[in-house]
Amino acid sequence: MQRLTTGATQIGINLSPAQVTAFETYTDELLDWNAQFNLTAIIDREQVEIRHYLDSLALLPALAALEGVPLATLLGRSVRAVDVGAGAGLPGMALRIVWPRLRLSLIESTVKKVRFMEHVAARLNLTDLQFFHGRAEELALKEAHRATYDLVLARAVAALPTLVEYLLPLTKRGGRVVAYKGSAAHEEALAAEPAIRMLGGQITKLIPVEVPGLAETRVLVVIDKVAQTPDGYPRGRGLPKKQPLGCKEKPHGPDDLDG
Repeated sequence: MQRLTTGATQIGINLSPAQVTAFETYTDELLDWNAQFNLTAIIDREQVEIRHYLDSLALLPALAALEGVPLATLLGRSVRAVDVGAGAGLPGMALRIVWPRLRLSLIESTVKKVRFMEHVAARLNLTDLQFFHGRAEELALKEAHRATYDLVLARAVAALPTLVEYLLPLTKRGGRVVAYKGSAAHEEALAAEPAIRMLGGQITKLIPVEVPGLAETRVLVVIDKVAQTPDGYPRGRGLPKKQPLGCKEKPHGPDDLDG
């Protein structure tokens, strides 16, 4: 975990021995399960530390700076968050290891990935996490999820014009969406602006972040929820992906992050 601990220190996060042990266990389980279930394309331990954990954790100092508070103050807050399309649990579970008061739910449509996250949570004794098997566009129509979350996260899920229709209906008014993006972030944000406005959001900032050990561009697209999402959104039947709101044509490519 040398790459992780050194990289975390570089971005202002000092991991405790218990947190380092948790990430070690996470990695062991991820690589063990991946041999059978193909959870991630990243199988080198050091690359897991960089591309999964440090990439996920880069949100924390950026979010603290955006809110104008020390990182310790942010980590002391109790925030209700949801990770949409969580896959093998990232970024959500990596953030939860470092942010104990994060009240985290994770949404994932693939059963084997939900089972893996449940297993890792049990191994790490993260008993307060909630896991939901399903699609965000369906769960966002249910009262238990709609306009419920303070912080809505997504990493390597879909192009932004599609993604915002999954995320903004889940976000409470006054809450915030953060989408992890790569080099196409500015282009995607421009294409998604009509949909964001339609769904009650407002782009607050695009934050470039440096992930230690990673050469590629990383940008956090921050969207604040300023108005209620109209009824009827998100649309069903795959329409957010087939016909993104406000786009004359479907955006190219699902996303530009590694999975």
